[in-house]
Formats: sequence, C-alpha cells, structure tokens
Amino acid sequence: MTRRPGLGIGGGLVILLFALYFFAPLVSLVVASMWQGGNRYDLSAYGGVVQEENFIASFKLSLMLAVETIALTLLVVFPAVFWVNLRAQHLRSFFNVLSVIAFIVPPIVLVSGISGLYRGPEWFVGTPHFLVVGYTVLAIPYTYRTLDNGMRALNLQTLSEAAQSCGAGWGTLIRRIILPNVRGAVLGAILLILTLALGEFTFANVLLYQTLPVYMSYIASTRANESSALAIMALLFTWLAMYILLNVESRAARKT
Repeated sequence: MTRRPGLGIGGGLVILLFALYFFAPLVSLVVASMWQGGNRYDLSAYGGVVQEENFIASFKLSLMLAVETIALTLLVVFPAVFWVNLRAQHLRSFFNVLSVIAFIVPPIVLVSGISGLYRGPEWFVGTPHFLVVGYTVLAIPYTYRTLDNGMRALNLQTLSEAAQSCGAGWGTLIRRIILPNVRGAVLGAILLILTLALGEFTFANVLLYQTLPVYMSYIASTRANESSALAIMALLFTWLAMYILLNVESRAARKT
C-alpha cells in the first residue's frame, strides 16, 4: 500500500505564511473599522456609512459607470478578439502590443490626453458618463487577454464553417455558438472590469466627480474607522459579485 506524500512541515509553513499574509491585513482592517477608542468596539461605523447620502450617491454613480464600462468594453473588444482569432491572425502581434498601451501610459497622462481630445458634445463630456471612455481604455488590457485566452481554446474556423454551412448568419454564430463556449472568459472579463471601474481613482479625481474611491479618499482624512468600514464593504461587494458570476457560470454550464 503506497503512502501518499503529505505537505510536510515546509508545505504547511508555506500555507500558514500565505494565510497570514492574506488574512492579517483583513482582520486588522475589520478591527480598525470597529474601534471607537479605548477598549470600545462596535459596528456603528458601518451604520454611519450606510446612512450617508454622499456614500449612497457615490456608490450608485460608481455602479452605473461600471455597468456602462462593461457594456462598452465588451462591445469594442469582443468583436475585435473574435475577428483576430478567426480571420486576422497575422495582426495578433499588433493587437497584443496595442492592448497593453494602458499599462505603459500612466493614468494621469491618459486622463489629460482624453480630456484634451474630447471637446464635445457637452451633454456627454460635461457628465460623469465621460469617465466611461477612460475606464474602457484601462479595462482593455484585462478584457482583451481574458477573451483572447478563451477564444484561442476554440477552433473558431471549424465552428464558423460548420455553422455557416447550416445557414447560420454572423449574429446566430456569435450568439448561439461562440458565446456559450467562451462564457467563462466573458464572465471573468466582466468581473475584472467591474472591480476596475469600482476602484479607479485618478480619472474621477482629476475630472472632479465623486465616485466611490474619491469618497473613500475624502472620509479617510477625517473618519478613519468609517473609511475602514467602507473598504470592508467594498471588498464584500466584490466577493458577492464574484460569487454571483460563478453561480451563473456553473448553472449555465449544467444546462448546456
């Protein structure tokens, strides 16, 4: 009877160090959010944050911008990735370089360039919706790489030829065949875009819009425990979004 190799002392120590590295800051943040001075700890900071009108307004604005960024980014990137993998593989190197430009150029430079490029229309530039342009630029590297990895795992040429031989058009091909096969990649891209849009600070701060990160920065200078509580709430919301997307993926996978 063969003996299964265990983790050993070294492996257990590595896991313990990793757990401490990950959970110690979270525990410290929770304690800081509950501390009221001396030996007093309670949840009043969380109640204070939820009752703040500025928090509700900034959260709604960030969530709205996140949804718009998800829609615009997928609308721009998905067709490009699909076409590169299907018909324009000779342009893959060009798109790989193009997709990482947002990593090379600092956000403060991007927001200055975008602000100088767009001078109208005022109904768009003068509203928070203008932030979606910058958020989309920042989200392209994550979205492109995630979708590209998903589509490269498929034989798009064979799938498209088989679908078109059965009379399917491009819309049917993408909706009924391609999307179900890259559903995990699309949901992963949505989660990445959501976390980026909810956490982006530079664009909103420079353009003077009070999104959730800007509001967090403001209260951090005056109410440390409420700032910690808000950080915990934002983290829990991100985990909840990830849990929902994973459930959507698993249920959709069981149906197919």
